[in-house]
Order: sequence, then C-alpha cells, then structure tokens
Amino acid sequence: MGKILVLQHVPSEGLGIIGPLIRKVGFETVFLRVYKNERIPGHLDGYSALIVLGGPMGVYEDELYPFIKDEIRLIRSALLDRIPILGVCLGSQLLARAAGADVYKGGKKEIGWYNAELTGDGLNDRLFHGLPEELMVFQWHGDTFDVPEGAKRLASSKLFPNQVIRVGPVAYGIQFHLEVTEDMIRDWLMVNKEELKPLKSIDPKKIIKETPVHIQTLHAYGRAVISRFLRSIG
Repeated sequence: MGKILVLQHVPSEGLGIIGPLIRKVGFETVFLRVYKNERIPGHLDGYSALIVLGGPMGVYEDELYPFIKDEIRLIRSALLDRIPILGVCLGSQLLARAAGADVYKGGKKEIGWYNAELTGDGLNDRLFHGLPEELMVFQWHGDTFDVPEGAKRLASSKLFPNQVIRVGPVAYGIQFHLEVTEDMIRDWLMVNKEELKPLKSIDPKKIIKETPVHIQTLHAYGRAVISRFLRSIG
C-alpha cells in the first residue's frame, strides 16, 4: 500500500481514531511535524493522500506563521493532481483558502458538543451517505471560511454555516472533530485553559460531563467517514 502524509501543527492534535483505521487498511503514515519546523514539500510525489490536522493558528496569520503559505502551496498542488485530501478543523480552513475562498474569524467560538446538519449534497455524498441528517459532533474553533467556487457544502451548524466542504472529487474539509477521543478532549481542555477563561458561555465541566454520552456515537460516524475516505485512495 501507499503512504499518507500527515501535517501536524501541535503535539496535542494528533490523528485520534484515524490512526488505527489507517493501519487497518495497510497504509504507511508519515508525520510532518510543523511545530518542529520540519520542511513542507512543494508536492506530494510518492504519497497517496494528504491529511492536514488542526491547530490554534489562523490561516490569515501567514506573516506570523510562514509555514501556512507552504501548506497552501502543497494543498493546491494536491488539488491539481487530484490526490485525496482530508482537512480537519484548521486543515479544512487551509483547504478552503487553497481553493480560493476567504478564511476569517467567526462571530463567536464554537467549543464543545454541538449539532451539525448534513445538506442535501452531504446526505448523497459517498463519505456521509447513510448517516443521520443531524449529527452531534465535537467542535473547537473560532474561525470559519467561505465555500470555494465549484465546491460543495456538505454540512452546517447554527453558528457556522460551512462545516464540511468537498473540493473536486476527492478533497474534503471537515470543520468539526470526528477523530477526537475522550483523552484528547480532556487534554485540550487542559492545554487550552487560558483560551477558555474569558469565554463565559463555554463550561469545561459541562463538556467533560457530555463527552461520555456522545463519544461512542461520534466514533461510529468517524469510523464510517474515515474508512470511506481511505477507500477513495488509489
């Protein structure tokens, strides 16, 4: 089987449940740890797919984080070559920007458990086909993006209308976190506690209480979507 390149922006945001699914189908995972200043290639020669994980930086902060320009260049190359792409949270925003759309701050932060609804295109998409129209998912973001020209919007939420996009036939951006585990959620709440302090509407204790209620269903959705994505890799 082939190799999948994974762009990781911070140590706490890893593959989660995606890792075992990749190993199950036999692909080799190659991590490029951006937080260690590892060089981002200009193209994906030798790789079968690209996964771009989340992170706290904004796509519009490319002067502060110069690697953002390199990631966008790599994603554009993959789009041109029709190499499968999965962008998660920040990765979805980078995909949108690489495809020509704007990325910007949302009205408020969406952190915790929220409903997302599949659109008509989402219900008919091969990754999401058969899933309920309304999904309870885990969110952690404050930025959002426009839908690129020619792309499809596959899911929305009350606060952020663009939650999942498909760009071309094999590139997906998912704003929410299907990959997250209960341990990852607890870790994020600890690592990002300073971010949460001024957010009076976000209650970490409530998030911890709700997580065991929703996590298994989220994993069922995640396993279905990620397994279908992996099957799309030639």
